[in-house]
Amino acid sequence: MITRAIRVARVGSAAELAAAVLMILGFPALMLTALIPSVPAFAIAAAVTYLADHYLHRKGSYLINRLSKVRAGLSIRFLIRQLLLLLLLARLDLSEGLIFYGAIACFITFYGLQAPHGALVTLIRNRRRMPVATRNVDLKSRIRIPDAPPQGLLNRSAEKILHLDLFAVVGVLVAAWMDDYLTAVIGIGVTIALGTLYVLVLMPYVHGAKIPPNDEKVLAAVDDWLAAYRPETVLYFSGSKDSAYQVNMWLETMEQLDSKPLIILRERVILQNLAPTTVPVICVPGGVHLMNMDLSTVRVALYAANVGKNIHLLRVPTMKHVFIGHGDSDKLASVNPFSKVYDEVWTAGRAGRDRYAIADVGVRDDDIVEVGRPQLAPIQTRQAVPDGPRGGAADERCPTVLYAPTWEGWDGDPGNTSIVLAGENIVKKLVKADPPVRVLYKPHPFTGTVSPQAGAAHRRIVALVEKAAAERAADARFTVDAVAQRKAKDDLVRIEARIAELSGTGGEKGDEAVATRDGVVDVAKHEEIARLRAEWNDAYWASFGSHEHRVITGAEPRLYDCFNVSDAMVSDISSVVSDFIASGKPYAVTDSAGLGVEEFKRQNTAVRAATILSNKAAELGGLLDAVRDPAGDPLAEDRKELKQYLLGPDEPTSIAQFNTAVANLSLKAEARNVGQESRAAAGAAEATTKA
Repeated sequence: MITRAIRVARVGSAAELAAAVLMILGFPALMLTALIPSVPAFAIAAAVTYLADHYLHRKGSYLINRLSKVRAGLSIRFLIRQLLLLLLLARLDLSEGLIFYGAIACFITFYGLQAPHGALVTLIRNRRRMPVATRNVDLKSRIRIPDAPPQGLLNRSAEKILHLDLFAVVGVLVAAWMDDYLTAVIGIGVTIALGTLYVLVLMPYVHGAKIPPNDEKVLAAVDDWLAAYRPETVLYFSGSKDSAYQVNMWLETMEQLDSKPLIILRERVILQNLAPTTVPVICVPGGVHLMNMDLSTVRVALYAANVGKNIHLLRVPTMKHVFIGHGDSDKLASVNPFSKVYDEVWTAGRAGRDRYAIADVGVRDDDIVEVGRPQLAPIQTRQAVPDGPRGGAADERCPTVLYAPTWEGWDGDPGNTSIVLAGENIVKKLVKADPPVRVLYKPHPFTGTVSPQAGAAHRRIVALVEKAAAERAADARFTVDAVAQRKAKDDLVRIEARIAELSGTGGEKGDEAVATRDGVVDVAKHEEIARLRAEWNDAYWASFGSHEHRVITGAEPRLYDCFNVSDAMVSDISSVVSDFIASGKPYAVTDSAGLGVEEFKRQNTAVRAATILSNKAAELGGLLDAVRDPAGDPLAEDRKELKQYLLGPDEPTSIAQFNTAVANLSLKAEARNVGQESRAAAGAAEATTKA
């Protein structure tokens, strides 16, 4: 019941639900205690509403954010509480006394202060918002960007100033209870004084040396930096907050380019969710600003997604434009007709080329280049996976099977994901397998965002895995090295603390302007963090038994880290399958739409070396047999052939292929530009001769 209530109210925990209930019931209680009237009861109800409101705001509760939609926003709630306080005074026959008129004057003055306070906060934020935000771009030597106001002044500023009425409310209640007007005067005076001080402290930050340069100066400084840096290859990206992973997957590749790289983002929210990188990053929200930016040295532009804002860079003829995508799969998105607007489309292997030929969407075969998948370098092959801690029957390592379903998609196609129709069947068979296997469940981060059924299935699967984990923990057949696990857990704490220290997390952060000014990466710190993250990954897997079932959500550990500790995978039609094929390990894919094995393989190249599962998952035994007896694996050779077809050859390395493709296309762009200049010069000479 509580779980259902949490889901309906869209709060994050039982504590949030309790706070929401207390706050909602607190206001009728305030009215009732004011009508009775009872000062102590009113004071208790007021304290409950104050504390519950503050707690929900601190948690960023969805419910609190939605109250404004029904005319019960933050300011209204404080106003109602103050009006009910006046009602209490009237019911106490104090409406003709000084305390009553003092409270009215206080609340009117206090609300008068909120107008300039809100205006100042908005003005400060607007003036400190840069036309472009950057990382790893040295603007400090070109323009002056002042420090941000203390974040304590701006963070949740509306809530903070409204809570200053607490002094007046307490003073008036004490005065009403004790018949001592002095406490009311003191409380009212403190509220007005602090509110006035809050406004005065903000005022210096809206003029003079405390505001950043105007847009013209900032853009000029960026162009000056571009002229000095002379970028040659750009990774361009636009998307929502949840799509940041699509650009993050290319960061390491950009760092390994032979040419000078630059990343251009279009949304500030993507910059905020961008993973650490040494590559210069420029976030340009305004289309006009982007089109006026000096990118004359760029020869190749790479696009990770097909979105409308791509047109703002596609219009530049001096560079060649390439669609590189954000994964390689048999989904329709991999053959989007929009792809024909690019000069070239780069695919991992021959399979991508054939997809476009079969789809016949206007992408010419001559414009397709096979470059492999540089991101797959961290994936270890089957032979490279080391034995982990031992546990299970006969003291043998318990094989690990990763269940990594994709999400439900936007179109409601039952073939998009196995999680709704097959997920529970898959997990039930895996956790009951004999000989036993370990289950890692790592769902797509979008799971349940569109389909309530998918969200509900996900929660049931989580419950299944957690229940099976608890049962296995009590099973005497499975043993762990408690000392090693304790050490690993201690290492996790140490590593996380060091990463937080190096990353600067946990302290007071500046705003966008300060982040732009100070956002030049410390390469030594960046490299140490990368090393620590690798150590963290090792410690994470060592912190629990190799037989222990696990639900894995969030960014860490990464999907490829899950690949490396797994002996097999069950998934759906998505780039996850194509990526896992790089490991050479057995895998299964669910035919959720019920196409049948032959038709399913005909439509989806990546499943041709897979164990095909029905929604009942009866075929899982074949996958588990291949895991337990690699020598008898009937699909091993098929996977080798499919790997080369989908992902290209192992040699030269994918990053070498990628760099070669960038260099070749850069030469084409340069040849085009030289040709245009020659034609322009010839035209000018001809016009001069005629004149």
